[in-house]
Amino acid sequence: MECATEMLATRPRESVTIRAVAAAAEASTTAVYSLFGGKDGLIGAVRDRAVAGLFRDLSAVRPSADPLADLCALGVAYRRWGCENRHLYTVLFGGVQSFEPSGHVGAADPIRPLLAAIDRGLTASVLAGDATEIALSVWGTLHGLVTLQLAGALDTATADVAFRSTIRAMLRGWTTPDVFRRLRQDEPAP
Repeated sequence: MECATEMLATRPRESVTIRAVAAAAEASTTAVYSLFGGKDGLIGAVRDRAVAGLFRDLSAVRPSADPLADLCALGVAYRRWGCENRHLYTVLFGGVQSFEPSGHVGAADPIRPLLAAIDRGLTASVLAGDATEIALSVWGTLHGLVTLQLAGALDTATADVAFRSTIRAMLRGWTTPDVFRRLRQDEPAP
């Protein structure tokens, strides 16, 4: 799994062969076929591992009475997982592989904790808008920041500052007018 993950994160999918994975893992091709049934099974297992890890870390963020704080905490968890699991993140969302969303939100889908926090924010009249549009905005913002950091375009200190300010600004854009005004008043001067 480790060898396949690294290869899928750094090479085009077509160049990742059972023979190459087996050689890198110092195993036989028979072992890979026995465990995964073939290349598609191996790739599916790597993606399942990535999805499960991201879901586990996002699900560890416990809901609070403040949906905006929860959304920030989910963003922090997403970024931490991406930085700590660089190859798995790349297999899921970047690099040489293509992201293929299913359109179906399953019980262990990493988007589920985000949608739950957004729904709490909409119910509490803290957020205004369509839940799916808000989720795409949050995810797109997080993905962009994490991808820039993993690519080395942002050093850690710059990424920390950019992350905090960008997430706050993006979330502010989805808040109700009263919450927006309050957040702007509470914001520290530049």
